[in-house]
Order: sequence, then structure tokens, then C-alpha cells
Amino acid sequence: MLVGALLSGAVFTALVSVLRHRFGWTWSVCVGLLLWSVVVIGLITLLPANGAPGVVSAEGRLDTCSSDIGGPAPEGFWIFAGGQRLLNTVVFVPSGALVVLVAARWRAGWVLAPLGLLLLAAYSAGIEKTQLELARIDRACDVTDIIDNTTGAAIGVLLGLLLALVVRPWQRR
Repeated sequence: MLVGALLSGAVFTALVSVLRHRFGWTWSVCVGLLLWSVVVIGLITLLPANGAPGVVSAEGRLDTCSSDIGGPAPEGFWIFAGGQRLLNTVVFVPSGALVVLVAARWRAGWVLAPLGLLLLAAYSAGIEKTQLELARIDRACDVTDIIDNTTGAAIGVLLGLLLALVVRPWQRR
């Protein structure tokens, strides 16, 4: 997971150095960080948490996503003292904020930012669908995760609106 985050960070750093000549540093860094944050979310949600689980039997595999709000998520997680729901929310906040900073470059940003929020919600749903289909990664599909992820992205969008006034990604520096 860490190696994937580092390698993808290197790739997006190279992308930033290419984009900066045309769009300036600020916006290019926002694009690179947004893409990197999306990749990191994929890594931490789709790689097995405790190594390869081996074989998950057909009987042990869930057939549907848990629709119980609060679902099968364990109460604790090793990064935060709080529950996994807090982590699911927090992990999407940077992406939500960066969507706004990237969209703010254009006049259509007021349409692009909500569209970006919808895309992050769809990304979360896609991750959960993948977790359901790939039982081998030993992850649980849970509607609560989609709600928490989308809430985090929405909080990020609100923070991004405030950050856009300070960062001003539409200006070339």
C-alpha cells in the first residue's frame, strides 16, 4: 500500500512539473494532489488490510452489500482512536476540497465542483461494488461506507470553497 502511494506520488509529481508550464504551479499542484488522493483512496480501500487472505469460500462470501446503516464496519481502526466510520469520512475530505480547487480555474466551476462531488460519490459506490465482487480481498461492502465517504467529500467541497478564496487557483503564478 505504501509503495503504491509513493510510486503514484512520483508519477503525479512528474505530471505537475509538465502541467505547470501551461497552467502555473498552483493549479497543477491541485490537479496532481487530486489524482494522487483518488489513487490513495483506491489503494487503502481495495488492498487487503492484513495481507492476502488466501481463499474466501463461496459460503463465506457476502451476496449483497450490507444496507444496515452502521453495517459490518469494526468499531476501531488502527489509525484513529475513533471508529472506521470516522476514517471513511476523513479519507474523502482532501479529494472533495481539491475538486473545488481544480474546478475553480474555470467559469463553469460552479457546475464542475458539484459534478466532481457526484463523481467522488460514484467512485465510493464503485469501490464498494468491487469489494463485494472481489471477495478475495476480504473487504466488506457496506452502504454506510458510501454515505460516510460522500459526507467526507461534501465536507471537503465546503472547505475547498474557503480554500479557493485563499489559494486562487485561477491565477497563474
